[in-house]
Amino acid sequence: MKSPIRVVVSLIVVALLFAACSRASAVTLKVGSKDFTEEDVKKRVDEVIAERSKDGAFVYRDAKLDTDLNLVFEQVKGTRGMEGYGWFANTIFHDQSEPKKQYALDFWFKPEGDKLTLMDIRVQKGPKKDGEGWIMVSRLPVAWWWLPVSEHPGDAEVVRGWHVMSAIHNYIATHKDASGNLGVKDDKTGETVPLEFIEMHQPIRHLKKEGQYFACTDFRKPGSKDEYYDIDFWLDDKSGKLEVTNVKMHKVPVQEDGIWTQVPRYTFEGMDFDVTN
Repeated sequence: MKSPIRVVVSLIVVALLFAACSRASAVTLKVGSKDFTEEDVKKRVDEVIAERSKDGAFVYRDAKLDTDLNLVFEQVKGTRGMEGYGWFANTIFHDQSEPKKQYALDFWFKPEGDKLTLMDIRVQKGPKKDGEGWIMVSRLPVAWWWLPVSEHPGDAEVVRGWHVMSAIHNYIATHKDASGNLGVKDDKTGETVPLEFIEMHQPIRHLKKEGQYFACTDFRKPGSKDEYYDIDFWLDDKSGKLEVTNVKMHKVPVQEDGIWTQVPRYTFEGMDFDVTN
């Protein structure tokens, strides 16, 4: 397990690299028929905020905290384009009722023709009480788009963990319903259960013999505080790109003596795999 000091140092380095890459990508990123610029991304952020604001506040659904946050926009701190993956805008907001209580939100956009389509918004940093004031602390696990800032996205000759995570996140973003939930089939009952995406686990694993990759994720039943599902995503790159080939319920919530616990449907016993960094 990494020490707290090493984790903090790593996050600081990542943030500095992100800022450097933001400046480097400030000119244009050509995807399809349009050259998108940093100004296009900032404009799209403004549009999303306007679309989702109510009574002077940007309403953001924080799935991890299971609450709707009412936030006031302050600034776009930086933008970064990754060819093939989209644009990412790191923004600063504050709580509508407490201006010193700040959040850093990442907006993920993917170009579709002449438009930037919003894929997801994730909390990069959240507020933590510090004496009489507030500070922002990084939310873990770190989103996958923060992981490749130390390398050029097109230079990797091998599959990295963030490649797998981005493919899973893209699947979730493009398969969710109008309420933002992903329908996952329960192989035991045959029922398709709508679930709210919380976060993705690390590390990513690779089956040596079959060549498949898989990762565990946390989902929660909408409207419930305690019914969590551990969902496994299985991928391969036989088509030439990483694609999700199966989505399985690994652990399901079962209530025992009034307490919800997770019960596994299967185990990884006997599987020969290694970790994909």
